[in-house]
Amino acid sequence: MSRTIARLALGALLLLPLGAGAQDDFTSTFRLQDCRFLTRGVNPHFILEPERQLVYEDEEEGEALVITVLEQTRRITLPIGGKMRTVRTAIVEEREFDEDGEIKEISRNFFAICEKTNDVFYFGEDVDIFEDDGSVSHDGAWLAGRNGAKPGIIMPGTFLLGSRYAQEVAPGVAQDQAEHTAEGLDVETEAGDFHGCVEVTESSPLDAGESTKLYCPGVGLVADNDLLLVEIGEDEDDDEDDD
Repeated sequence: MSRTIARLALGALLLLPLGAGAQDDFTSTFRLQDCRFLTRGVNPHFILEPERQLVYEDEEEGEALVITVLEQTRRITLPIGGKMRTVRTAIVEEREFDEDGEIKEISRNFFAICEKTNDVFYFGEDVDIFEDDGSVSHDGAWLAGRNGAKPGIIMPGTFLLGSRYAQEVAPGVAQDQAEHTAEGLDVETEAGDFHGCVEVTESSPLDAGESTKLYCPGVGLVADNDLLLVEIGEDEDDDEDDD
């Protein structure tokens, strides 16, 4: 997953038992065939409402991140349960800015909610990275159903401390994985004070280091490492245009 933008009672989440389809105990195989997928909905920690926009800032570095749920959707065709199936997904756009306010990266992430469990599945992303030399790279882009890539989970419907699962299943390209490392947290940001928040630690076998994200009920992502939520609003410029 790009900068960003991610629970269960282990039967509520459509996971196989750990060890089945898991790499280093991160579950990576999910019962997608049991899901009716929705492009809109509210997971306790992940909200897919059109035009919803979250703004983040890193006061020390001067960087910023804007996450917007677009009106647009995208259809993705992939094998599910031994059959080819087309899933309509929501598009969530992330725009990263440097300390000078210049755009660094734009990613369009594809998510859908499993109606049965409220798990939010991640089906891929388009990536534009604007390099200093004026070129644009697409490192990290992937799409479920292509080149062996499969959907992962960005946020389960029920938070269970200690859960470990794959967010991206695109071998050699994008393999972010998450672990639930804390719950019941209080978080203060410029956008408000939030309670009952949870912590998700992300890592990847493709590179070193970890990322820590905090999610709060009814809000979603409130902290991404040093980026903190400063504004919750709506984007009025987006036009609906289904793909």
